[in-house]
Amino acid sequence: MQSLDVFAGEKLAALDAKSLRRRLKPTRRHDGAVVERDGKRLISFSCNDYLGLSQHPAVRAAAAEAALNYGAGAAASRLVTGDHPLLSDLERRLARLKGTEAACVFGSGYLANTGVIPTLVGPGDAVFVDALAHACIWSGAQLSGAKIVKFAHNDIADLERLLRTERPQARRALVATDGVFSMDGDIAPLDQLSALCKVHDAWLLSDDAHGVGVLAQGRGSAALFPDADIPLQMGTLSKALGSYGGYLCGSQAVIDLLKTRARTLVYATGLPPASAAAALAALDVVEAEPALTEQPLAKARLFTQRLGLPDARSPIVPVIMGEADTALAASAALEAQGFLVVAIRPPTVPEGTARLRLAFSAEHADADVLRLADAVAALR
Repeated sequence: MQSLDVFAGEKLAALDAKSLRRRLKPTRRHDGAVVERDGKRLISFSCNDYLGLSQHPAVRAAAAEAALNYGAGAAASRLVTGDHPLLSDLERRLARLKGTEAACVFGSGYLANTGVIPTLVGPGDAVFVDALAHACIWSGAQLSGAKIVKFAHNDIADLERLLRTERPQARRALVATDGVFSMDGDIAPLDQLSALCKVHDAWLLSDDAHGVGVLAQGRGSAALFPDADIPLQMGTLSKALGSYGGYLCGSQAVIDLLKTRARTLVYATGLPPASAAAALAALDVVEAEPALTEQPLAKARLFTQRLGLPDARSPIVPVIMGEADTALAASAALEAQGFLVVAIRPPTVPEGTARLRLAFSAEHADADVLRLADAVAALR
């Protein structure tokens, strides 16, 4: 056996011993919140399609029409031959939604953060990152070569202390956070972060992947803080908007810089026309149906109220189980009752905080939400 296979086998065995190995499970999605896995239909509470728009007739029709008219792929980088006019239309719509001068669309949310951060900061600079920020923010910070300074989750006093001590040594500084945290469902205090950044001449980047489409009538977490100055508003098309891709909304100067220097745009194939068309159709739905955007949070609060938990702040509700094997057992027990609730384990979440991560959708029936709450209550 080659040394590479030995290495891989030993790593897998170590993960198995800690119940941390991950396996892909073929799962087919149906209309509504129903999925099919191993021949069994389940109600999924693990999907980020918060508005059900990936299955919406208008969104599907727009994607199909674009694929038929323009082809299946972009065929090249946007700067070569891959900048389809639909992408410019999409960028204008995103900028309008976020209230910025311009926007830049990337191939995914991960590509957005790993492209944006290294374009704006590098050696000699500093990136202040919330301890629970998404992995792509950490990857972007690491790729930049800037000094990475971790601050305690949503802890304004800790960030202020670190800015006071670390900012003077850095040429430029960037503060990076999720708007809605993907594993905890809580919201960053963007108003206080913005005020701190102004005092210390730092640029604030907020990743709104889990906020756009479902908070503030679809405008996202930044709109909850109208007085906050958030020059870098990142997000994704792949969750509430039901498509695929990522974006950064900001000033015209920042967007122009990204389009000429962000490596994950310059050297990556452009977004397929079907994905852009689907996102545009989804934005139409969000703008036309503000009541729809309120449903995921309403379902989440129905769940938390049933369990006597604090009101949900977003469509994401974690139920902490502790150890990985405990979370896996709870997930299996819920699956036996007809629910798909995936266990989230380290390193995605800190050691000792393995959990059931519940994601609520406008597609969920209230009766199913309440039935799930009762099933979870029996496991706690």
